Amino acid sequence: MENNKKKITKWLYWFLFAVAIILVYKTLDNFSAIGNWIKNFLDVLMPFIIGLLIAYLLYIPCRKVESIYKKNKKIKFVRKKARGLSVLTVYIIVLIILIIAINYLLPIVATSIVDLISNIQNYYNSLTTNIENLPQDSILRNEIVIDILESIKNIDFKQYINIDKLTEYAKGVINVAGKILDFFVAVIVSVYLLLQRREIMEFFKKLGKATVKESTYKNIGKYFDRSNNIFFNFLAGQLLDGIIIGIISSIAMSIIGVKYAILLGFMIGIFNLIPYFGAIIAVIIAALITLLTGGIWQALIMVIVVTILQQIDANIINPKILGNSLKISPLLVIFAVAIGGAYFGFWGMFLSVPIVAVIKLLLTDYIEYKSKEKEMKNN
Repeated sequence: MENNKKKITKWLYWFLFAVAIILVYKTLDNFSAIGNWIKNFLDVLMPFIIGLLIAYLLYIPCRKVESIYKKNKKIKFVRKKARGLSVLTVYIIVLIILIIAINYLLPIVATSIVDLISNIQNYYNSLTTNIENLPQDSILRNEIVIDILESIKNIDFKQYINIDKLTEYAKGVINVAGKILDFFVAVIVSVYLLLQRREIMEFFKKLGKATVKESTYKNIGKYFDRSNNIFFNFLAGQLLDGIIIGIISSIAMSIIGVKYAILLGFMIGIFNLIPYFGAIIAVIIAALITLLTGGIWQALIMVIVVTILQQIDANIINPKILGNSLKISPLLVIFAVAIGGAYFGFWGMFLSVPIVAVIKLLLTDYIEYKSKEKEMKNN
């Protein structure tokens, strides 16, 4: 009887193994169809994902405004409806900021981009003339500088504003217009998430307690809270830091007299979201544009000023905003950004740092747990 049971178990094992191989083969054989299904499914979920991200970023501001309203002892209605009023207040503030950006900032940036591309050839000709007029023994008349100028000359910048490209941009605008409904759905989802966040969290807590052990539930809760703190502090901190450094850089370059100061400041702010590499890339691009539009000395002064600002940001502003939420070495940050950028582009570079911080947190706790376990066995 025992032998028959072992044989049945053995044959069942091989049968399941064969079924697993067939399933894997069929999955790979229909990989394109599965990929399309996943893509369509993600497209449907995208408004909800965006809504979740919006709610996630606005959670802390809403919570702080709600606490202010709850402290109001004079008006009972304000205290009673604190959550709804806090969400409304935060969204009005965000809307005002967006209106200001759309009406004042974006037109200046767009005009600067078109003007820069339209006049790039004139800037190039002026720069080469200035370099040719320099003495023969000047450091700026070496082969490296000449090669760089030739490379810039060979770039057809006007291809980006020809009729075909403008048609592509128009199609892109139409596609964006087609996504307006998704955007409104995302906003509505974010509002409901913020209004009902306590009920949603209570549901997941009850679900966790009902499905896993008490110790497992406590560990999940602990790591969820710590991971959430890491991600929120990093995302909100980097966005705020990018805005601050973008504004300061724009003001500093405007004082120096750099052309397209707001465009370059806007670009520096965006690139500043990427740790380490972003600042370097932004300075190089800004230096090249300033070199073409304002000459060598203005480019040199701009590089010095922006580098000083970035050092102030890296050593004073950024640590104040982020605090010690990450607690990872610069070498690990550089490694994370390089790997994230290589495989997932801009978003990979941006999100790789908090992901690595969470992985480091889990590994550190695991090592400590195993070390304590070994010590207990030895004792």
